[in-house]
Amino acid sequence: MAVVIKDVQSGSVACKYGIKAGDKLISINGEDINDMLDLQFYQSNTDLTVRLETAGSEKVVNITGKDQYEPLGLEFETYLIDKHHHCKNKCMFCFIDQLPKGLRDSLYFKDDDERLSFLFGNYITMTNLTQKEVDRIKKVRISPINISVHTTNPQLRVKMMKNPNATNVMQRMQEFAGADIKMNCQIVLCKNVNDGEELRRSIRDLQSLYPAVQSVSVVPIGLTRYRDGLEKAESFNSEDCKKVIALVAEETESFYAEHGTRLIYLSDEFYLNAGYEIPAAEYYEDFPQIENGVGMVRTFMDNFADDMDYHPTANQAVAVDIATGESFYPVLKEMTDKAMEKYGDKVKIYVHKIKNQFFGGNVSVTGLLTGADLVNQLKGKLKTDRLCLCDDVLSDNADIFLDDMTVPQLESQLGTKAEFYSCDGFDLLSGILKEV
Repeated sequence: MAVVIKDVQSGSVACKYGIKAGDKLISINGEDINDMLDLQFYQSNTDLTVRLETAGSEKVVNITGKDQYEPLGLEFETYLIDKHHHCKNKCMFCFIDQLPKGLRDSLYFKDDDERLSFLFGNYITMTNLTQKEVDRIKKVRISPINISVHTTNPQLRVKMMKNPNATNVMQRMQEFAGADIKMNCQIVLCKNVNDGEELRRSIRDLQSLYPAVQSVSVVPIGLTRYRDGLEKAESFNSEDCKKVIALVAEETESFYAEHGTRLIYLSDEFYLNAGYEIPAAEYYEDFPQIENGVGMVRTFMDNFADDMDYHPTANQAVAVDIATGESFYPVLKEMTDKAMEKYGDKVKIYVHKIKNQFFGGNVSVTGLLTGADLVNQLKGKLKTDRLCLCDDVLSDNADIFLDDMTVPQLESQLGTKAEFYSCDGFDLLSGILKEV
């Protein structure tokens, strides 16, 4: 398949060798280029034979003496060159299926793309992988690959994902392990479905694939009020969370003693909902699953405390309001109270707990707060002219909330200036103190 080159970077290897926008890239060193992974893998040599189609005729460009990992400098219509692979599952826990109508189109796209797993850390179910694609993963060394497992019970996995191709997760993973492909895994835990003895089975199966399986996160199902037509599901209450914590501790204790790693990690929500203290940093080892909310709270707390040590005094008087989700509120309140105790009258921090009415009250994480909920619950209650928010509430590439409210609209309705900080304790406290 020939792919059209949209642009050639000035001064790049391709530019120096006369490759131009509009040329069609056919192959590199005899290997077809179908997407970005092919390009990245096959261009990483010092000598390349590049076959192109130009104005209806084929030509060959021989490149010599290139630095091994220097890119050619080619740009295409899309980053992947190819189209995204769409998810074909109808998982009972899918959060996208629980979104209300009327949001921006990008929020409804469900990817299940091994290329995005390697390039950006996305998780894939492998239900749409052909054997040809599996062989390509092994050949071009897509490692690590992130896999949404959920359960290793074939029949239960089919039921949870409503896809007959969901049965072979262990066979696929064993094949990857045999090819020395490293894997990180995820289990979305659903009450009375894949928890209890089914979770125990999944843990033991995944432990059997160590060290190819490098880490496993267990996260609770997130439920919104927009579940019309979807399978009935329940949230985990405090006692449920305590049982999950106990089961995982029981199954990982001996594994840790033998291998020096827990391998299986619970997301922070389980500890917060159970009313337990968040484990110490040592528990999370090198925090392999922090992007799944595993150890994020501990990192925040430790960094906030470190920043208090770094700033033994406040250089100026400051006063701020901070809004956060229900689950993180107790942690943030505890840390900001310690800061006010340390800095005395110079620092005033007012923490506001925001209930996520937009999703029906069951979603409690800060990153899914909407502009409307912030406005409705903060209007008339702010004590200062500064409102600090975690930048997770914003779209990746724009100053816009999940419900499409813009930052200027929020500021106008609340009559205050909004400040955004990464969900990191050091960054937040430094920002509060105006020491950034």
